[in-house]
Amino acid sequence: MFRLSTLLRVPAFPPTNRALSAMASSLLAEQPTFSWLQDLGLGVDNKGVYNGKWGGRGQVVTSYSPASNEPIARVQQASLEDYEETVKAAKEAWHVWADLPAPKRGEIVRQIGDALRKKSTLLGKLVSLEMGKIAVEGLGEVQEYIDICDYAVGLSRMFGGPMLPSERAGHALVEMWNPLGLVGIITAFNFPVAVSGWNTAIALVCGNCCLWKGAPTTPLTSVAVTRILSEVFQSNKLPGAICSLTCGGSDIGAAMARDERLELLSFTGSTAVGKQVAVTVKERFGRVLLELGGNNAIIAMDDADLDMLVPSVLFAAVGTAGQRCTSTRRLMLHESIHDTVVERLLKAYKQVRIGDPLEPNTLYGPLHTKQAMETYKTAVEQAQQQGGKVVYGGKVIDRPGNYVEPTIITGMQHNAPMVLTETFVPILYVLKFKNFEEAISWNNEAKQGLSSSLFTKDLGRIFKWLGPKGSDCGIVNVNIPTSGAEIGGAFGGEKHTGGGRESGSDAWKQYMHRSTCTINYTKELPLAQGIKFE
Repeated sequence: MFRLSTLLRVPAFPPTNRALSAMASSLLAEQPTFSWLQDLGLGVDNKGVYNGKWGGRGQVVTSYSPASNEPIARVQQASLEDYEETVKAAKEAWHVWADLPAPKRGEIVRQIGDALRKKSTLLGKLVSLEMGKIAVEGLGEVQEYIDICDYAVGLSRMFGGPMLPSERAGHALVEMWNPLGLVGIITAFNFPVAVSGWNTAIALVCGNCCLWKGAPTTPLTSVAVTRILSEVFQSNKLPGAICSLTCGGSDIGAAMARDERLELLSFTGSTAVGKQVAVTVKERFGRVLLELGGNNAIIAMDDADLDMLVPSVLFAAVGTAGQRCTSTRRLMLHESIHDTVVERLLKAYKQVRIGDPLEPNTLYGPLHTKQAMETYKTAVEQAQQQGGKVVYGGKVIDRPGNYVEPTIITGMQHNAPMVLTETFVPILYVLKFKNFEEAISWNNEAKQGLSSSLFTKDLGRIFKWLGPKGSDCGIVNVNIPTSGAEIGGAFGGEKHTGGGRESGSDAWKQYMHRSTCTINYTKELPLAQGIKFE
C-alpha cells in the first residue's frame, strides 16, 4: 500500500510546502499499486473546493484507510470565504442551467451516467479504500448513481402537473412545477457516492444547481466524483458551478443550514445532527429533506422460509459491517423457530470471510473509524449489563485497522435501552415473541421508522403488515432483507428518520415548487364559488 508518511519522509501529516508536495506526487506516480488514484484525478495533495475552478483555503485533512489506518492522501477543505464564493458562482450558474429545457438537462445527466460508467471500477475501488465497504458493495454504490442517472433522464421528459377542470367557463386550471434554484446536499460517510447521486441527478433534471458537502472522512471520494461531473459540464461548455463542491466540517454544514440562498437542504446523517439541521433550516422557512437513522427489524413468523431468512439476516446485519442506515439491528423470531434460527445464524456467521475490503473474496470489512470501534465496545458491554448474552462475536479483532467481530446477542427485553438504540455497528439483537401483534408493536416502538421486513407465507399477515395497523416505517418489506433498496422507489422513513424521500417515485417534487395557475381566456370575469362582486 502506498503510504503518505513514507513518501514525505515525515512521521506526521501537516500541510506540506510546494516542494514536498511535488516530490510526493512524483513518488506517487512510481507506486504501481496505487497509480490508479491518478486516473481519478487524485494526487497526494488535493483541493476540496470546486465552483467552476478548483481551490480551497481551509483546513488540510488527511484521509485514512479504515482497513489499516494508514494515510491515503490529503484534501484542503473549504474556508467560509470559499463557501461564499461557491454559493455566488452556483447562483449565477443557475441562470444558465434553468434556461435549458428539461430534456436537454436530461441529456447532460445521461452523459454524467456514461462518464461514471467509464470510471465505475476505479471509483468503486476508492470507496472500498476510503470508506471500508467491500469491493462488490463499493462498485454497487457507484452503480446506484449510474442507475439514478438513467432514471432521471427518463424523468426529464415526464414530470409535470395536471390540467384540472375549472368550475368557471372559459378558464383553465393548470399545475406548474418549476425548479427551486440552489439545492444543498450534505451526505454521510457510509454512502459517499450513491446518496449524492440520488439527490444530484434528480435535482439537476428538475432545473436546480447543486452544492455538495460530503463527509469529512471521505473527501477523496467527493473530489473524484466531482472531477468526473466537472468534465461533463466543461465538454458541454456549461458552468462547472452547476455542480459545486465544498469539502469541510461542521462550519460548512452550519453555513449551509443557515443560508437562505439554499432553497432546499438535503441532509443524510444521524438523527441528532439532523434535528439541529431541521430546526436551523425551518427557522429561515427553508425546505429540508432529512434521511436519518434507522433501528430496523426483521420479523420472522412460524411459517417463515428459513432458507430465505438466514441469508437475508446475514446480509442485512453483517453487510457494510452494520453501517447502513437500513442494516438489520433487531431480529424478532417466533418462539417456535427461535432456537433453530439462532443455531443456523451461528453457523452462517462463522463462514463470514473477514479481511481487506479490496480483496475480492472478503465479505466483511472494517468499521469506518476508531470512534466506531469504541461505540461497538460500549454497546456490547451495556447490552450484557442489560441482560444480553453474547452468543457470537463481541470482541475487537487484533489486527491493523478498525475490525470488530460481527455480533449476535440474545436474551434481551424488546424495550431494553440498547435494543432501542441505533449504534451503527454490526450488533444484532435477537428477540423472541409469541404472536404477530406483539411483534408489530415491538417493531413500531423504535423511535426511528426507516426499514422493516416480515418473513411469512400468510397473505393475511402480509396485508396487515402493509396496512394502517402494520409497520410504521417508510420501507415495508416482505420476504426480503431490510437493506438493499431499489432506486425506483422513494427512499426514506418516518418519525426520527426524518420523513424525507430520495430517489424514485415522486420524490422529484421535493426539488421543485408547485404553482396552481388559473388562466382566463375569455372576456368575462366570473368569480369562483359563484360569488357576485358588483
